[in-house]
Amino acid sequence: MLVATGYYIPFVISLAQRHPDWGYLNYALLLFGVALSFSTLQDTAKTQNKFSKKIWESPEKGRMALLLLAMLAFGFIACGLLMHCFSSSEVTSNIAVGVIVLGIGFVGVLKSGIEMFENHRKDKNITQDNPEHQDGL
Repeated sequence: MLVATGYYIPFVISLAQRHPDWGYLNYALLLFGVALSFSTLQDTAKTQNKFSKKIWESPEKGRMALLLLAMLAFGFIACGLLMHCFSSSEVTSNIAVGVIVLGIGFVGVLKSGIEMFENHRKDKNITQDNPEHQDGL
């Protein structure tokens, strides 16, 4: 993600100078999407901090987080595909590919989020830990 930031900063500078270099944005989107994909290789049995632990332990917050991740992934992929289909220039087509890769990275984050939600949610884990609350056993 640090390398993606290295490409994003020159894009913001070129944008501030009113001569945007869209190539930098394309590289930033591509690298950020790949970095998100690699970040999903983490151990989903552990949370990184107390904030994420609160989200994944709560059934309501966990569902909302998964819904947000799903909407982001679908939104980026759909926007990228639409941009690619209706692009009239090579620059727009390249940016569209970067947006699609970013969406694919969010699909990986969604997969990790689903696993973390299943591993950490309190309402499911209480039932599994206490055999008296299990149905049919």
